[in-house]
Amino acid sequence: MSWSDPIADMLTRIRNAQASGHESVEMPHSRLKGEIAQVLKREGFIGDYAVEGGTPKSLKLNLKYTEELEPVIRGLKRESRPGLRQYVVAAKVPRVLAGQGIAVLSTSSGVLTDREARSQNVGGEVLCTIW
Repeated sequence: MSWSDPIADMLTRIRNAQASGHESVEMPHSRLKGEIAQVLKREGFIGDYAVEGGTPKSLKLNLKYTEELEPVIRGLKRESRPGLRQYVVAAKVPRVLAGQGIAVLSTSSGVLTDREARSQNVGGEVLCTIW
């Protein structure tokens, strides 16, 4: 099955799994999804992730919840989409909730958070925002 926007599909799967209280969520693997999962783990939004299987590979994310069983990820929003790409220069990298959330950017230096992009002085495509 092919999708016109696999990143939006990934975010929707995470959103739906957390709304249902699942411990993990599984989706088809791609290199970009793996890099986004790595950013989510590094920023503390998910517990861990793993690439499983042979052909086709799948990406499994272990979701994280607070002690009150509330999801750590309170919101996900796809910013750049196939019909309307959102590119920013280094000076215009967005801040999400005054630094409480992150923007995930695809840059020439790889997939970075907004803070990393500002510190490296690079811009790129704003993939999504997470808070």
